[in-house]
Amino acid sequence: MTVVPPPTDADAPVYHRYEPHKAGMPPLRTYFAELWRRKEFAIETSKANMRAANTRTFFGTAWLIINPLLLAFVYYLLIDVLQNRLGKPFDPKAFAHLTGGLFVFYYFQGAVNTGANSVTGAGKVILNTAMPRLLLPIAAVRTGFFRFLPTLPVYFVFHILAGNPWNLATFVAAPIFLVLLTVFTTGLASFFAAAQVYFRDTASFLPYVMRIWLYSSPVLWTIDRIPERFRPLAWANPLYALIGGYNESLQEGIFPSPTIWLLAVAWALLAVVVGCSYFLMRERDFAVRL
Repeated sequence: MTVVPPPTDADAPVYHRYEPHKAGMPPLRTYFAELWRRKEFAIETSKANMRAANTRTFFGTAWLIINPLLLAFVYYLLIDVLQNRLGKPFDPKAFAHLTGGLFVFYYFQGAVNTGANSVTGAGKVILNTAMPRLLLPIAAVRTGFFRFLPTLPVYFVFHILAGNPWNLATFVAAPIFLVLLTVFTTGLASFFAAAQVYFRDTASFLPYVMRIWLYSSPVLWTIDRIPERFRPLAWANPLYALIGGYNESLQEGIFPSPTIWLLAVAWALLAVVVGCSYFLMRERDFAVRL
């Protein structure tokens, strides 16, 4: 005869009680442990979004490259007109700068725009699945990053044609700035994902913000050509340091100044802390708002 011991407290299931969003942040240790445990959900969601957008087909991937490449030609001609350079020889260095800048900016823009719609577009998932909602904007950033990767070989073709250097800055500093830009993008995607739940016009307003941001960032111009009257305000534009440092190290093969490094790190950390904190404080209210 086998005697079954009575159940103890250790055998009881563990429940996490979630208060309304006004109660503040959830238990961060428990939350991030669950976030890591459910990382496969973000990966599979990202893969599904890529399949839905046909980015795993030849023409779907080709359009990711063709679209910013055509825009690079348009902006190159526009800059030639504005600077009265029509009729002068083609400048491969200027075009390499445009392609590299536009490729990385469209990664940033696409990830933030997709992240802004990630919560409102997953209403049924949120209502029927118990999971950390922060996985949704993270999945959007992952999708944007993997859509950005096919553009790198295309850029390197123009990098070679322009005679740009290959050195330690190209292979070390540029990837670090890309990581910092990804951290910054994750913070913004999380912030706008939560804001979109309360203000449904946020995603419609973002394209105009992104267009202004494009013109005011070192994409159409190099970081060393910013007008003197705007230099004191350059620190207020996060992409000045993030994309400017990325372009400077990748295309010119030089390590950016300590000021650029500090600004890039500061903006990346500020965005991810503020954006994710706002998302976490509002997360438990999403099911009521959707």
